[in-house]
Amino acid sequence: MTKKQFKAESKRLLEMMINSIYTQKEIFLRELISNASDAIDKMYYKALTDDSIDFNQSDYYIKVKADKDSRTLTIVDTGIGMTKDELETNLGTIAKSGSLAFKKENEIKDGHDIIGQFGVGFYSAFMVADAVTVTSRAVGSEEAYKWESDGAEGYTIEQAEKATFGTEIVITVKENTEDENYDEYLEEYRLKAIIKKYSDFIRYPIKMDVIQKNLKEGSDNEWDEFTEEQTINSMVPIWRKNKNELTEEDYENFYQEKHYGFDKPLKHIHISVDGAVRYNAILYIPESIPFDYYSKEFEKGLELYSNGVLIMDKCSDLLPDHFSFVKGMVDSEDLSLNISREILQHDRQLKLIAKNIKSKIKSQLVSLLKEERDKYEKFYKSFGRQLKYGVYTDFSSKDDLQDLLMFYSSKEKKMVTLAEYVSRMPEDQKYIYYAAGESQERIEKLPQLELVTDKGYEVLYFTEDVDEFAIRMIPSYKEKEFKSVSSGDLGIESEDHSDSAKTDENEHKELFDSMKQLLSGKVKDVRVSKRLKTHPVCLSTDGEVSIEMEKILQSMPDNQNIKADKILEINLNHDVFQSLKHAFESDQEKLRLYTNLLYNQALLIEGLPIQDPVEFTNDVCKIMV
Repeated sequence: MTKKQFKAESKRLLEMMINSIYTQKEIFLRELISNASDAIDKMYYKALTDDSIDFNQSDYYIKVKADKDSRTLTIVDTGIGMTKDELETNLGTIAKSGSLAFKKENEIKDGHDIIGQFGVGFYSAFMVADAVTVTSRAVGSEEAYKWESDGAEGYTIEQAEKATFGTEIVITVKENTEDENYDEYLEEYRLKAIIKKYSDFIRYPIKMDVIQKNLKEGSDNEWDEFTEEQTINSMVPIWRKNKNELTEEDYENFYQEKHYGFDKPLKHIHISVDGAVRYNAILYIPESIPFDYYSKEFEKGLELYSNGVLIMDKCSDLLPDHFSFVKGMVDSEDLSLNISREILQHDRQLKLIAKNIKSKIKSQLVSLLKEERDKYEKFYKSFGRQLKYGVYTDFSSKDDLQDLLMFYSSKEKKMVTLAEYVSRMPEDQKYIYYAAGESQERIEKLPQLELVTDKGYEVLYFTEDVDEFAIRMIPSYKEKEFKSVSSGDLGIESEDHSDSAKTDENEHKELFDSMKQLLSGKVKDVRVSKRLKTHPVCLSTDGEVSIEMEKILQSMPDNQNIKADKILEINLNHDVFQSLKHAFESDQEKLRLYTNLLYNQALLIEGLPIQDPVEFTNDVCKIMV
C-alpha cells in the first residue's frame, strides 16, 4: 500500500503541531472528544433536512476504552462518520477543518454550535501516540475506510469493515521515557479525571468501562471485581438550565463539585447574556478566605469554557484584581481563541464580558450590603482589604468601590460605610475624621482624639496597613474631605482659640526654638497644641506622609527611609509645661532631659520605636533620682 504525504508543509508543520502548539499533553483527549462531539452534532444538523435520519439524542454517545496490554487508547463516536474523500481532505491536510467547513456550508446559527475551528486538534494525538488509526463509516454509506499514520512521514487509506456508522480512533500510546510518563493515559482514574476536567459538559454521554468491586457474600475482606459501563461526564451544564429550575442547593453542589472552595458560598450570580456577545456565567462570592489568598502563590481567575469545553482553568482577564476573590466560570461561543484553544486573543468580546462581569459583581455586593448586612460584614471581614487595595492601586476603580468600604466607628462601635458616616455629620462638621493605628484599643487611647470627640464628631478607625493609602486616593466623599486626627490642622479650632495659640507661641517662642534645636533632625517643629486637653504631649504631622504610613513604609523590604514631617505638640495647660518653663529659665541640662523624655513618650504613644532605649531608661532614672 502506497503511503501518501500530508498536503500541508508535511513533516515540519506536523512537528510544530505536536511540539509547539499545546502546552499540556493531556489536552489531546479534550481535542479528540470535542471532534467526536462535533461528529454527533453534524448528525443533528443533517437530521433537520434529511427525513431518513431519526435523531434521538439518547442513541448517540462517545466511548473511551484503554487496553494496557496492547498500549492502545480508543475513542469511538456514533456521529456522522467520514467518507474516503473526507478522510483524505480532513486528516490528510493539516489545519483543514471539516467542522468549520460544515458550519459555513450549513449556516449554523442555533445553540448546537460545532466546536472545531482550526483543524489541528486531531493531530494533538501524536503528542502521546506512536501511531494513530482512524476507521470511519459515513452515515448513508455501506463502505468504511481506515486512515493510518505514524507521524509526519505520511499516512495510508484503505477499505475496512465497520458494522455501524461513526468513527473509531485507536491511539498506540508511546512507551515511557525518562521525562514523560505515557502510561498514565492508559489508567482508568487518569482518563476519568481528564474527561471530568475538560469535557464534563459535552452534551453527549462519554462512556467508559469502569472496574467496580463488590464484597463477596459471607466475606469481610474478599472482593469480586466486575466491569460496568458508566457515563463519566455530567452532560448538561448547570449554567444552561433555566434559573427558575435551580435551587440554592443546586448552586452549592456545583460549587463543591468544581472545588471552588471548602466553604459554602455567601452568594451566587447566574448570568445569561444573548446580545452583542453571548455568554453564560455562574459566579460565587465565597464565605471564607483561601489560606493563600494574600500570597504571591494565589492565582485569580474564572474557569473559561467554549461550548462547554474547558479552555482555561484560570482566566485572569475576566476579573479585575479587586474582585479576585470571586470564583466561578464563564462559557461563551463568541470568544476568539488561539489555534490550540488554550489562550485567549484579547479582543472586544472578552473586554465586553469582563466589563459586564465587573458590573454584576458590584451590583451583587451593593445588594448584599443593603439587604443582608450580616452577610456583607462577614464577606468584608475576609475580603475588605482587597477592595481597599483596589482603590489604592487602580484610581479608575475608586468610584466603583468607595460605597463598599467599611470602617469601625468611634460613635456607633461597629463597622459603618462612608455613606452612613456622612449622613450623620452635624451641619458644622467640615471633614470626615479618621484615626490610624494598630488596633481599635490603641486608637481609642490616642491623645489626638480629644478635641474631635469633645466636639461630638464621629471618627473612623483605620487599623489595616492599606487604609490610609487607599483613602488618599479618594480626595473627597460626597463633597466631604478626609482629615486625620493627627493632621497639623484639624479645621475645628475656634478663632479665639487660634488667636490665643498664636499669642502663646509668640510668648514661648524661645523655649520652643530651644526644644526644636535639641530635637534637630527628629521633628520639623515644636508647637503649642490646639487639640490636647488632658495629655501633656503628642505628635502630629505636616504633609502627605502620616506616622502610620511611615511605619508601614519603613517595614517594607525596599524601604527608602521615607519619614513623616513630625510636629511635637505641647499642652500649655498641663503641669509638665511648668516644669519645662522652669528648666528653660534655670537649667539647660534639665531642659534637654525633659525634651528627650517628652519626645520619646510621644513616640511610644504612636507605637514608634525609640532610637536609643538605653538613653531613655537612663533619663527616666535621672528623673527618679
